[in-house]
This record gives sequence, structure tokens and C-alpha cells, in this order.
Amino acid sequence: MVIVVLILTTILGIFLLLRPNPASPIRIGVLHSLSGTMAVNERPLVDAVRLAVEEINAAGGLLGRPVEMRVADGRSDDAVFAAEAERLIAADRVSALFACWTSACRKAVKPTVEKHRNLMFYPLQHEGLEQSPSIYYTGSTPNQQIIPGMQWALNTLGKRVYLLGSDYIFPHAANAIIRDLVKANGGSVLAERYLPLGDTRFDAIVAEMRALAPDVIVNTINGDSNTHFFRALHGASLGGVPVVSFSLAEEGLKAIGPAAFHPNHYAVWSYFQSIPDEANQRFVAAFRKRHGADRVTSDPIEAAYVGVQLWAQAVRDAGTDDPEQVNRAMLQQSTAAPSGVAAVDRGTRHVWKQMRIGKARADGQFELVWHSGNALRPAPFPDYHSQSGLQGLPQPFGARP
Repeated sequence: MVIVVLILTTILGIFLLLRPNPASPIRIGVLHSLSGTMAVNERPLVDAVRLAVEEINAAGGLLGRPVEMRVADGRSDDAVFAAEAERLIAADRVSALFACWTSACRKAVKPTVEKHRNLMFYPLQHEGLEQSPSIYYTGSTPNQQIIPGMQWALNTLGKRVYLLGSDYIFPHAANAIIRDLVKANGGSVLAERYLPLGDTRFDAIVAEMRALAPDVIVNTINGDSNTHFFRALHGASLGGVPVVSFSLAEEGLKAIGPAAFHPNHYAVWSYFQSIPDEANQRFVAAFRKRHGADRVTSDPIEAAYVGVQLWAQAVRDAGTDDPEQVNRAMLQQSTAAPSGVAAVDRGTRHVWKQMRIGKARADGQFELVWHSGNALRPAPFPDYHSQSGLQGLPQPFGARP
């Protein structure tokens, strides 16, 4: 009898030891570049996640438990991102990852997330041609950004196009779509150039732009190279040539600075800080109160924040932070985001999003010149040859260059 009691006591002790403490934190991994060429873009995304987590905890946490961030530095290196994702999931046992900026980084982390059947929330626009049972994409797909944005540029700015991007997956894939759109609209690509991430040498590029005299420069540069590019344009007095950027937002304008302000710079996103809606102004005020009155928000910041909010709703609905159960609950989620209603598309795990085009202002903000009006269904595998992503969109309105 004594032996039986001892065995039962031991089993009960092991069970209590292994059972999660209801008050123990729910851990999430936040994996972004805090150093290297992508840090200027990615540090603000960590701040966005932190704001969302602090708001959740201030409201009582999730399932009676606080949310705890485990932050890791990807160091602008895809191999480091992959290794840190493995560590966060396997060793730190995070319930979800909020991670990455570049598509190359996302593709490096994707196999690890899928292997562990964990969850990842990716906040950037991307080139499409991908979806995953383990990833929720809160940025834009090509039919929500590249296709309508480029169609507007060709109709509004001109059809002689110069393509410039960083030398990795997203710019190459985006420009493949753009080349087809230019051809379908009777335009011409004058040149297509790529430079390594972090490159600072734009003299030859700017000289070629001056010689070719494009109607519009299409910019898919990422990271702090954007600062050097726009300063080189300014130094060459090419401020009259319109630039349409697909990866440069408010924090990028702030880094460039008013001294090198480009008066004909346009950006294509779902969100701009200047959206006048009350929900957005509350978000901007909260972000600045937490991180500094001089800080700006942007589309990737908003998408990172919204990703946490959608995940938190799914955890509440699932009644657990178990990734597989939360994954199922995620398919039902939508939220009133600062950019408008953001709803998860069940078929693709991407988000329905509106699309906006803004013209840069000297104060570092964007003035809205074009708006889709309604949320666009995500199409990560768009039939861009027929421009199906453009059907039903309203005509441009507002300011002209």
C-alpha cells in the first residue's frame, strides 16, 4: 500500500511539474534586424509589437496570463534569422513568431516554422507566389500593391520606366510583374538595375538616369540604401523625375531628411500615418506616447501591430496558445485596424487590405492621391498578365504631379 501511494504521489508530482502554470507567461518570438543594413526598417517593427503586447497585458493579458516578448536580432543576415527562429521555437518554446522584413529572410525562416508546426506573422508586402499553412501574411500581395500601383504610375506619370532595386527576391519578382505590365500598356523599360543591400554607391546609377531621362523611376530598394539613393538624386538635381517606391515609407523619409527631399516621390501602401480616421489617430497617438513624440508610423509598423492583435483574438477564441489550435482559430479573424478592416482570407492566410498611393511631403508624411476605396481580396498567385487584380478599382483622384 505504501509503495502504491508513493508511485501515485510521484506520478502526480510529475504531472504538476509538466502542466503549464496558468499564470505563466505566453511567450512570443520577435525576430527582426536590430543591427546591419535592415535595422533602420526593422527596429520600428519591434516597437509596434511591443505596443500591441503592452496593450494586451494592460487589459489583463490572454487567458489570465501575461504575454512575454522574446526579442532576437537577425543581424540583416538570412542564416542568422533561420538559426534564431530555431532557437526561439525549440529552446524558448514561443507560441508564435513575429518576424522578418525581406522575402529572402522569410523564405529562410519558413522551413523552420513549418517543421515545428508553429506560427509566424509576416508584416511586409511581398512578391506573391507563396502561401504556407504556418504563416499569416499581414502585408500586401501583388494585386493589393504592385499591380494597381504600377498601373496608376503608367497612366499618370508616363510609360518610359527605369527599374531600380536591391539585389534579392522581392525586387526581382516585383520587376518581373512590372515588366509585363509596362509591355501590356505599350511602355518601355529603359533599364533594370540592382545593387546589394546596404550599397551606398549610386553615382553611376544616377548618371544613367540623367542620360536616359525616364518618365518614372520605379524603386524597390530596401534598407538604408534608400537614404543614399535619394541624396544622390538630390545632388544631381533630378528632383523633377517622379519616383514610385514600393518599399519606402515614413521612417525612410525621416532618415533621408528634408535637405534631400524629393518633390516627386510617391509610395504605394495600404496604410499611411496621415490617414485622418479616428482609429488611426488613436493608434498614432499611442505609438508616439510609448516610443517618442518624434516617431512616425508606417504600413509595416501597422501590419506588425495588427498581426499581434489578430493572433491575440485567435488565442482567446481557441482558449489556448497552442499553435495548431490557434492556427485554426486564425482563419475566422478580422479586426478594425488603423488602415481599415483587416480580415484573414481563409484560402490564402493573407489579409484583405485597402490600397493607397501617397505623394511625399516635406514634413515626412504622405498626401493621399489614390485610394482603392474598398478592401481588396489577396491574390498571392495573381493573373497579372490579364491585370485581373485591377478589376473593380476606382479611377485615380486628387492631386496630380
